[in-house]
Amino acid sequence: MADLLSYFQQQLTVQESLLKLCQPELESSQTHISVLPMEVLMYIFRWVVSSDLDLKSLEQLSQVCRGFYICARDPEIWRLACLKVWGRSCIKLVPYTSWREMFLERPRVRFDGVYISKTTYIRQGEQSLDGFYRAWHQVEYYRYIRFFPDGHVMMLTTPEEPQSIVPRLRTRNARTDAVLLGHYRLSQDTDNQTKVFAVITKKKEEKPLDYKYRYFRRVPVQEADQSFHVGLQLCSSGHQRFNKLIWIHHSCHITYKSTGETAVTAFEIDKMYTPLFFSRARSYTAFSERPL
Repeated sequence: MADLLSYFQQQLTVQESLLKLCQPELESSQTHISVLPMEVLMYIFRWVVSSDLDLKSLEQLSQVCRGFYICARDPEIWRLACLKVWGRSCIKLVPYTSWREMFLERPRVRFDGVYISKTTYIRQGEQSLDGFYRAWHQVEYYRYIRFFPDGHVMMLTTPEEPQSIVPRLRTRNARTDAVLLGHYRLSQDTDNQTKVFAVITKKKEEKPLDYKYRYFRRVPVQEADQSFHVGLQLCSSGHQRFNKLIWIHHSCHITYKSTGETAVTAFEIDKMYTPLFFSRARSYTAFSERPL
C-alpha cells in the first residue's frame, strides 16, 4: 500500500509549477475541482469524514482518482480519527506503522450502526378456566446498543424490531422513553482482550405523589439515583471486524440521597444475555453536521 501511494505521488503532473491532484476527464465551462488549493480539498475531506468518523466514505472517495487517493491517505486525518477514538492512549504509533493502520487494526467499537441482540424464551401462561390445559407463550425482545465517537452510549431493550428502532437511534435525542443514556470507555487487558465498560441511567421522570390511607396522608418517598453498569467483550466474527459484543457484567446501582449508601444488584450472565452483533445503518452517515 505504501508503494502504491509513492507511485501515485510520482505520477502527479506538474503544470505551471503548481501541483495538480487531478485533471478533468472532459472539457467543461465550469470550474473544475482541481483548481482548489490543497488546504481547501483537505477541509472538504474532513467534512466527508465528519465528527461521526465516517472513514468508510473516505475510502470510497479515494477510489475517484490518484490525487484523491493521496488526500485520503493524509496522516493528519487518520491521526485525528485515532485521537477521537482512543484519546491520550494513542499518542504513540508503536506497534503500528501508520495512523491509518492503527485505526483499521486496533480494536474499537463501531459508530456507523447499532449492535443488536435478539432473545427468545418460552414462558408458562395462566391455566385455562376448565383446567384441562395451560397455555405457553413465546417471548421475543431485542437489545440495542449505539456508540458515539464522543464517548456517549445509548441502550434500549424492547420487543420492537430493528426496522422501527434503528432509525430512531441516529442521535442521542431518541424519542423513546425506555432509552438508557450514559458514557463508555475501552479497556485492553494484558491478554489483549478489549472490553467495553459503560455506566448508563434512565431519563429523569417526575414521579406522582404516593397517597395512602383514607385521609390521603402524603408518604415521603426516599429519593435515589439509579444507574446500570455494563461490561462487554469486543470481538470479531466472520469477515467483519469488531462486530460482536459478549456480555461479561451487568449490575444495577441504587444510591440513596438521604444516606449516601449504594445498593448493588449484580445480574447473572446466563443464556438470556445473548451476544450483540453489529448492523450498519446507512442513514447514520448520510450527511455531515460537523467536520472532523
